[in-house]
Amino acid sequence: MHGPMKSLRMVHRFRGVPPAAYVAGLLFVLSAAEPPWPTFTDVTESAGLRFKHSLGDLDMSNIAEATGPGGTLFDYDNDGFIDIYFVNGRWHPDISDNRGRSLKGKLWNVLYRNNGDGTFTDVTEKAGVAGDEDSYGMAASAADYDRDGDLDLYVCNYGRSILYRNNGDGTFTDVTEKAGVSSPGWALAAPWLDSNRDGLLDLFVVHYLDYDKGAFQSTGAYYKADNFPGPLSYPGRPDHLYRNNGDGTFTEVTREAGLWEPAGRGMGGVACDLDGDGDVDIYVTNDAMPNNFWVNDGTGRFKDLAAETGTAFGEGGQGVSSMGPFVADVDRNGLLDLLIPDMGYSSLLFQVNRGLFMDVTAQSGVALLCGQYTGWGGLLNDYDNDGYVDLFIANGDPHHLYVEESVLARWDGRSRFLDMARQSGDFFNHKHVGRGAAFADFDNDGDIDILMHVLDDTPRLLRNDGGNRGNWLKVVPLHKDTAMVALGSTVTVKAGAMTMIQPVLGVNGYLTSSDPRPHFGLGKADRVDSVEIVWPDGKKQALDNVRANQILSVRQDQAR
Repeated sequence: MHGPMKSLRMVHRFRGVPPAAYVAGLLFVLSAAEPPWPTFTDVTESAGLRFKHSLGDLDMSNIAEATGPGGTLFDYDNDGFIDIYFVNGRWHPDISDNRGRSLKGKLWNVLYRNNGDGTFTDVTEKAGVAGDEDSYGMAASAADYDRDGDLDLYVCNYGRSILYRNNGDGTFTDVTEKAGVSSPGWALAAPWLDSNRDGLLDLFVVHYLDYDKGAFQSTGAYYKADNFPGPLSYPGRPDHLYRNNGDGTFTEVTREAGLWEPAGRGMGGVACDLDGDGDVDIYVTNDAMPNNFWVNDGTGRFKDLAAETGTAFGEGGQGVSSMGPFVADVDRNGLLDLLIPDMGYSSLLFQVNRGLFMDVTAQSGVALLCGQYTGWGGLLNDYDNDGYVDLFIANGDPHHLYVEESVLARWDGRSRFLDMARQSGDFFNHKHVGRGAAFADFDNDGDIDILMHVLDDTPRLLRNDGGNRGNWLKVVPLHKDTAMVALGSTVTVKAGAMTMIQPVLGVNGYLTSSDPRPHFGLGKADRVDSVEIVWPDGKKQALDNVRANQILSVRQDQAR
C-alpha cells in the first residue's frame, strides 16, 4: 500500500469524521493494508554456534581491541548453503596487556559448515583456517580468485593478512607469501573486483591506521573518559590494490592505478559500479576525514571524485567516524545509494542523478533512529519482501564494553524509515556491543536472515520468520566457465510497476562479506516481467516472464 493514489483514497474515505477518529481509522487502514512484518528469532544456540569472540585480553584498553570483529559468509563447499567464518582476536604483543598473556595460544578463527537443516558444524580443524598466532583477526572476504570453481578466503588482520586457497576437498592452504598479498599493517576490508576487465579478480585491501603499540596511550595525553586515544592520535596508512596475474600471484599496483592515499584511515570499502557507467569503482570510508570515491575510467585507473559527487562527507562533516559503507537502491530510482553508519547520526546518501549524491539522513528518518547510538555494521535488505529495502544497524559503545540496542526500520515506500524494532522479536529487547553485521538466506526459504558480530561475546544469528509471506526471487549469475557467482555483475528485475536493481558484491558493509546472491522481494507479484543481467564483461542477458519464489541460477553461456 505504498502508492500516493491509495493514500488519497483513504483520506477521501474519512472526510467528515472527527480528527481523532480519522487518524485512528487511517492508521488502522494503513496497518491492515501493509504486508505483515516478520519477526527475527535468535537461533544462535539452537543452530550450534558456540563461537565467542575475544579481545585477546582481559579488558578493552585500546583502539585495536575496540574495532572488530567481523567475518565472512560464503558457500565454501558448493552445496548451496551459506557457511560462516568468524575471525577472532589474539593475545598480541602490540595490542594486549601482559595480564592477558594467559590467553596466548588459546584463541583462533572458526569456520562453521551449514548443515542445511538449521544447524552448523565446526569444521575449522579439518579446513585448516584457524589463522596465525601473530595475526589479530578483524574481517574476511571470499572469492574464486584462481578460477578453479570454489571460493577462496582472505582474512584481514592486524599484522599479516592471510590468503587461504580452497583445495576443493573441504580443506584450505595458506598461499599468502606465494601470492604476494600479506598486505602487512592493519587491514579492515578486502573487496574483490575486476578493476581492468581482464576477467581476473583483483584484491583491494583497506588499511586503517598506524597503531603505535600503545606508546601514545602511555603518555596519558587524551580525554580519560574515552578510556584510550582515538583515531586522530595516529597517522593513516595507504590502501593496496593487488592485480591478479592469472598464475596464482598478484602484483601491487596501487600507485599505478591512481589509488595512492598515504594518509587514509580506511574503515571499510565496497567495489561496484556505483556510478552505473559499466566499470567497477571503489568507495572507501575513512575515520574522521573525507571518504574516497575512486571512479574507474574504464581502463583500471582511478580518480577520487568524492568531493565532486557529494560522497566525501555527510551532514556531520569530517569529524564523523565513518564505518563500512553499504550499497543499495533505497528509493528505487535505478541508481545505487550509500548507507554509512557512524558514531553520530549515520549518513544516508541518495544518488539523485548519475554520479551525484544528496544527503537525506535527516529527512529519511535515519538521523532520528541512529542519533542516540554508535553505529557500526549497517545493512539494507528487503526483510518483508515488499520490494523495498529495510534498515538494520548494529550498535555498541566505541570505548567501553557498554551495550546498545540494534536498529531495525522499514522503508515506507515513499520517503522514510519507520522504527520496527519493538515488533520484531525479543532480540530487540536486549543490548549488545555490536560491530560487524552480515546477511544471508541461511535456510534458502526466501527471506533474509541477519548475523550480528558482537565484541568480546557470542555473535547473534537472527532467523527471519515470516518475511517469505511476500513473494520473492533470488537471482544467481554464474560464470560460464567456473559456475561461480559472477562478482561485479548487476541484476535488474521488473515486476509490474516495480523496478529493482542490485549489484553482485563480495563485500558490502562493515568488516564483513555477505550472501552475494541478489534477493528481490516481489510483494504480491507471482511472476516478474523481466530479469536483466549485466555481466562483468559488459554483455547483457535478459529473461522474460520468470516465476517467483525460486532461486534462479543463470550461467552466462545460456544468454539468448
